[in-house]
Amino acid sequence: MILDANRRILLIDDNRAIHEDFKKVLLAAQNRNNDLDDAEAMLFDEKPKAAKKPAVKFTIDSAFQGQEGLEKVRQAIAEGQPYALAFVDVRMPPGWDGVETIERLWQEDESLQIVVCTAFSDYSWEDMSERLGVSDNLVLLKKPFDSVEVLQVAHALTKKWLVTRQADWQLSELEGMVAARTAALESANQDLALSEERFSKAFHTSPIPQAIQTLPAQRFVDVNEAFLAMTGFTREQVVGFTPLELRLCLDYETRFIQTIREGNVVRNVEAQIGGKGGELHTVLVSLEPLTVAGEPHILLMAQDISGKVELESQLRQAQKMEAVGQLAAGIAHDFNNLLTIIQGHASLHRDKAGVPDDVSKSLSQISSAAERAAEVTRKLLTFSRRNMVRPRVVNLNETIQNLGEMLHRLLGEKITLQTAPASDLRPVFADVASFEQVLMNLALNSRDAMPEGGTITVSTSNLTIGNDAPARHPDACPGEYVCLSVTDTGTGMDDETRSRIFEPFFSTKATDKGTGMGLAIVYGIVKQHAGWVEVETGIGKGTTIRVFIPSTDRKAEDGPESHPESVADEGGHTIMIVEDDPAVRSLVVEVLQSYKYKVIEAETGDAAIQRWPGCKEDVDLLLTDMVMPGEASGLDVAEHCLSTKPNLKVIYTSGYSSELFGSDLQLKDGVNYLPKPYFTRKLTAIVRGALERADDGTPLQVAV
Repeated sequence: MILDANRRILLIDDNRAIHEDFKKVLLAAQNRNNDLDDAEAMLFDEKPKAAKKPAVKFTIDSAFQGQEGLEKVRQAIAEGQPYALAFVDVRMPPGWDGVETIERLWQEDESLQIVVCTAFSDYSWEDMSERLGVSDNLVLLKKPFDSVEVLQVAHALTKKWLVTRQADWQLSELEGMVAARTAALESANQDLALSEERFSKAFHTSPIPQAIQTLPAQRFVDVNEAFLAMTGFTREQVVGFTPLELRLCLDYETRFIQTIREGNVVRNVEAQIGGKGGELHTVLVSLEPLTVAGEPHILLMAQDISGKVELESQLRQAQKMEAVGQLAAGIAHDFNNLLTIIQGHASLHRDKAGVPDDVSKSLSQISSAAERAAEVTRKLLTFSRRNMVRPRVVNLNETIQNLGEMLHRLLGEKITLQTAPASDLRPVFADVASFEQVLMNLALNSRDAMPEGGTITVSTSNLTIGNDAPARHPDACPGEYVCLSVTDTGTGMDDETRSRIFEPFFSTKATDKGTGMGLAIVYGIVKQHAGWVEVETGIGKGTTIRVFIPSTDRKAEDGPESHPESVADEGGHTIMIVEDDPAVRSLVVEVLQSYKYKVIEAETGDAAIQRWPGCKEDVDLLLTDMVMPGEASGLDVAEHCLSTKPNLKVIYTSGYSSELFGSDLQLKDGVNYLPKPYFTRKLTAIVRGALERADDGTPLQVAV
């Protein structure tokens, strides 16, 4: 800002002549004309004088009393054109004297320059200084005064007023700039503090483990709570140390550090971080370069995916086991057909009259071998969850107690067996024989892991699983469960062995020491009962296998119904045989015909449905395989035939478990279901039992 260079002067004196004198002195300098200078130079033959700068112009106002002068000062201030200088006489009767006038003027405008004009010694300088205070805006001019002196004082004081005004304005501008800059800095500092607070809160409360490290030493500067929880350290144990010093085993590659030093970022690199206790966490590492106090640092983010990796591993294992189970079931089904043929023909000819002893003995050996082979297929079906089960309400504590003496004999003297049953254990709906098999297999597996002896602890407990069930195990569902746990103090297993222990025929024992089906059977039985198995183990840490199955609110039922075998009658009935395997079909036809039954054959379900209209009046019993090629299954055949002949007797047969065919079909072994492989006497017994059953008592063909 450039202030107006013209000066305003106020004359306050009660003598009008003084006013005229001041005006002559102050206005004379600005009335000179440059033309006179030129004429003077020409007259005296001198060089023309250089053009002078424009003379300073004074604006002079007059006041004859102090009160009038005060009003003019106020008006000038109001108009925005304040006075720079005031000449004030000391004596101005009858109003204020000069000192009082000056006091009043400075109350309105403290920057006003004052020249005190006096011819008397009314006030000494000390007196005026005491009244007005020491001020550099006050000058004393005694009358009579010299014109030059007046002019110099006017120039100097108005110039001083102008310079002071400019300095004040510049200072005000500077103070404004400083204030604005200070406000901006305070705002920036507040924003920075807020940003730092947000970052600090986000950093420390983030559920993702995070740390700040120096470069290139990778020394920890700060870590959040999630990082401490994952690694097991305290903040004091981590800050100031490097991963190497803490043995954290941060195995992300050094090339990533070089990437960070180049200002680039690293995203979601799978790595491992070791904990204080030596455990390893699989993490997704992200690295972000940042500057702290002018020094390069790394922001490390390590998302713990150990649980996810474990679940993925369990899912892959479950899928693998499911695939192996399907393969095993297919093999067992086909193998059961072969065993049916072997077992059937052997028993058929062995029971004939007049068979030589050596032939009968040989046939018995064949039957015995077939029965042992059938036991293998039953184990495969158990693993694949396609075996025959008879569930009922069971308390597993009773199962453990009933097997206690047998387990002690099986485990031997080197093994200490301990039990810890839950006092309030809930019941389960399960096949007793199957879970006796589970307990025996788990106990024997633990025994084999302790060749020098040890302790096996069998315990039970109740468990409630909430909506986070899948996070525990892929097969887990929310609900109430019973846990059967078998813990040993044996050698434990590594991860590779653990991942394969439920595979059929997998074994770490010598070739002649086991079949490798023990834990596979456990897996199959538990899966068939809508449960799952968890394994906790480690080299030198022993093994704990936990079996989880749903508890039940069902009431206990009476004992199982028995169906003793009977011999066949001597013919007189017609039976339709529906079987896709020609050798099995041929055997069944031969056996039934040997007992004088009339037989109608059909090689598939579709063929049986086509032949039914022409023979339905003669057929008394339908014996059908469940799984056959073509569109119609055994169930489809039975439903079609029963729709036109409701009193028809039906027997189903299959190499699979009856559980495979759903709950809509009520099947009972020995009543209307004949599992393969079977002896000929069992075939004839179930046929006779079905034919002898009265029409109004025909049970369990198709569920209502």
